Amino acid sequence: MKAMLLEKIADLRVENEPLRLVNYPIPEPGSGEVRIRVAVCGVCHTELDEIEGRTPPPRLPVILGHQAVGQIDKVGTNVNTRQLGERIGVAWIYSACGQCRWCLQGLENLCPEFKATGRDVDGGYAEYMVVPADFAHPIPDAFSAAEAAPLLCAGAIGYRSLFLAELGSRGPLGLTGFGASAHLVLKLVQHQYPDLPVYVFARSEKEQKFALELGATWAGGTEDTAPKLMEAIIDTTPAWRPVVAAMRQLEPGGRLVINAIRKENYDRDLLAGIDYPRDLWMEKNIKSVANVTRNDVTEFLKLAAEIPLHPTYEEFSLTDANQALMELKNRKIRGAKVLRIN
Repeated sequence: MKAMLLEKIADLRVENEPLRLVNYPIPEPGSGEVRIRVAVCGVCHTELDEIEGRTPPPRLPVILGHQAVGQIDKVGTNVNTRQLGERIGVAWIYSACGQCRWCLQGLENLCPEFKATGRDVDGGYAEYMVVPADFAHPIPDAFSAAEAAPLLCAGAIGYRSLFLAELGSRGPLGLTGFGASAHLVLKLVQHQYPDLPVYVFARSEKEQKFALELGATWAGGTEDTAPKLMEAIIDTTPAWRPVVAAMRQLEPGGRLVINAIRKENYDRDLLAGIDYPRDLWMEKNIKSVANVTRNDVTEFLKLAAEIPLHPTYEEFSLTDANQALMELKNRKIRGAKVLRIN
């Protein structure tokens, strides 16, 4: 099968083709697993974190990709929940132990044996992949494969972020960064809280314009001052500076939810610029989002189909995966990016 393979950690400031197109053995499903013929796979900033070594794969080479959609073409032994021909999706959560205290509390995203698709195991930048049947998600008929792919990560992690934001008095809500996840959060908020003001902080004027086109109340630069203080802000950027800037925009008791697997290196002088009474006092809260649970994905797909929530996306061929990744690295973003594979 054709696959885009990551063979070594790379510095994307000097290397713009970190993945190599190869012919790779077609995987066979084991006990409890199914194999899917991948139709599309979404492109996520976490793949940049893997390539650049911030969340390095435990083994190399590896096939990236954790927003895969396709049809089951082979079923392993001891599978009774999925069937041949079924259209399914695979998210960041590839497996968890199911027995630790976090799993038993429904917090399998915190499981010490959590495995991530496309990092700890081969993912969806390939024509075929395998996944445990219990971690495969049926895709609602409301979505094409390309529409469904971003929902599996950008959408599900945005859904979890909104839950952790704990909106009480209904706003305002801030969104820092406006890529795949944030644009879906905006659409989700418009459905769940129609009167909620949403303020978007984005480095790019194109992202600001896109946010306003989708109905944001206000859009400005990352360090601009919004018309009001926020009850909560969801940060979806890869950088540290927006975190510091966001704290200044929170009302007393406000919450900053950081939606990122990893953050890029920061200027050590940045933290020295934090003003405690302005930025952190008055019981402001910071919470990180760690992975997703299966339930996050299941609930979000159901809700997205009911709305229906259709993501904005750009499509690339599998062989153009490097181009899609570099555009993401350079913040050339309008919604999500999806690779067309089969």
